[in-house]
Amino acid sequence: MRRGRLHRPANRAKPAATMKLTIIQAGEVPAALRPKFGPYPPMFARMFDEAGFGFEYDTAPIFEGAAFPDPGRLDAILITGSAAGVYEDHAWLPPLREFIRGAYAAGTPMLGICFGHQVMADALGGDVRKSEKGWGLGRHTYALRSHPGPFATNLPALSIGCSHQDQVIVPPAEAEVFLASDFTPNAGLVYRNGRALSLQPHPEFLDDYVLALAELRRGKAPDEVVDRAVASIATESHARDVAVW
Repeated sequence: MRRGRLHRPANRAKPAATMKLTIIQAGEVPAALRPKFGPYPPMFARMFDEAGFGFEYDTAPIFEGAAFPDPGRLDAILITGSAAGVYEDHAWLPPLREFIRGAYAAGTPMLGICFGHQVMADALGGDVRKSEKGWGLGRHTYALRSHPGPFATNLPALSIGCSHQDQVIVPPAEAEVFLASDFTPNAGLVYRNGRALSLQPHPEFLDDYVLALAELRRGKAPDEVVDRAVASIATESHARDVAVW
């Protein structure tokens, strides 16, 4: 496991008891965008730091062959996005599924984002596939179907950036859908052990990166899908609210 604290603003004092968030990095920012936007783990560190949390961070880049830590000995886990699909043949996918099942059984707090959302569902008994609806890009709006503990809000819906083709088609029996849209009916899952939560969209993405990802898909996704994605950034974002919750 690659250890080391990610960037934290210098003017924030370290709390007396700091939670360590272990980031299970399952993929990398596309090569064309990496020089400008960097890797995924610092995006999450910035998101949580700006939301006022003083976490420590460890990163395990499992897609590069890093060893998995013991999930029962961790404070909390975050599983990142990835260009990989859960149905693909990667050597790190079977141990990732075992890691997720171990974390779930141990009651270790666990958050999955995009691919992390999908692989958690896959590991715990759901069905994940490439959606026939095609690319989800830009800022999508999701209805709150229920309000699990962290999402203490009166908002009826949340607008968050996304970039994906794969979707959770059938959630695990252990999960309840709390966030949904017509395009992504199973966009947010909360699990019955009360310690696991996952989201299809990306609250860690800033708008310039959401736009860059959409433009990167031009030629792969239809132009009208990319154009709608670009226009959607005018919709108010709730990413910061989600980060706090």
